[in-house]
Amino acid sequence: MTRDPVASFGPDLVAADPATALAKLPPASSSPGLGSDDEAPVAAGFTAIGPFGSDRRLREAALVLTSKGVAHGIARGIGGGVLLVRDGDYGRAREQLDRYEEENRDFPPQRFVERSRYRGLSFVVAMFALFVAFAWLTGPVGKPNGVWFQEGASVSTLVLSSEPFRAVTALTLHADGAHVLSNLVSGAIFGRALEKRLGPGAAAFSILAAGAVGNIGNAAFYASFGELHRSIGASTAVFGAVGLLATTQLFLGSQRTANQHQKRHVTEYLAPIVGGLALLGALGSSPSTDIGAHAFGLFAGFVIGIPFALVAKKSRGVSFYPQLGLGLASVALVGTSWALALA
Repeated sequence: MTRDPVASFGPDLVAADPATALAKLPPASSSPGLGSDDEAPVAAGFTAIGPFGSDRRLREAALVLTSKGVAHGIARGIGGGVLLVRDGDYGRAREQLDRYEEENRDFPPQRFVERSRYRGLSFVVAMFALFVAFAWLTGPVGKPNGVWFQEGASVSTLVLSSEPFRAVTALTLHADGAHVLSNLVSGAIFGRALEKRLGPGAAAFSILAAGAVGNIGNAAFYASFGELHRSIGASTAVFGAVGLLATTQLFLGSQRTANQHQKRHVTEYLAPIVGGLALLGALGSSPSTDIGAHAFGLFAGFVIGIPFALVAKKSRGVSFYPQLGLGLASVALVGTSWALALA
């Protein structure tokens, strides 16, 4: 007779047939017996638990009984391996196995993986790259006869009255090369991450919308104090992308690959918001930056991200025509805004 690897678990007795295993079992304890769908009487005074679908599950069950001091044997049958216990031990054996199954129902622990809905060419990265090209056209902010900055900068009183399009045109203007390059790098990173969740058109449009709303909110903030405020730069839209990432993380940024039935912990909801605020503090609060524009862009992204995330959550993937429509709308939004500014 050859010994099976499962025999390494303490007093487990392994045999090619139930009779041999049963003969080697010690006397039964006084625990009462309980019935079960997976029990099968194999001889007078003995009950088989199983069969188990795999050797791994059989070894786990045998180890549980060993750790609880329940004498048992292991036998092989046509349907697989079974555990053999005396009738008097069956109740305790069944109870321990059921308890082990319940305690390990959620093992291995749940993990999260990024849900990537779009992996094609990046429209958002191209959009931020065009901001660099546009900066070459407009020149720096101190350029003589800088009509672009005169007509396109976000001026609080004008944004809130006759020229709301300045909230969009200001996103495409930059003070100097360092300014535009920093926005290109950060915008490409955050924008690409958002694009993978929402798709290219939805990501570009939502980022522009968050930037524009952020500029409007910033203008209203300064106007409430009676101050005339001017601002330029795509950083408002960059922080809008950060806010959008945080909100989409709450709804569809991750998916459970195990234990789908468990509720999410409150920290899973707070973490994206806290992360967005941390980035605001780390990247957007230096003395030379417009902290108000960054903050309003971030919170605009939080809010605007809700409908986009809800729609994306219900959809199975990235649809071509809606993405194309939103992409064209993004181009139209910037183009129309500049047409109005230069008219």
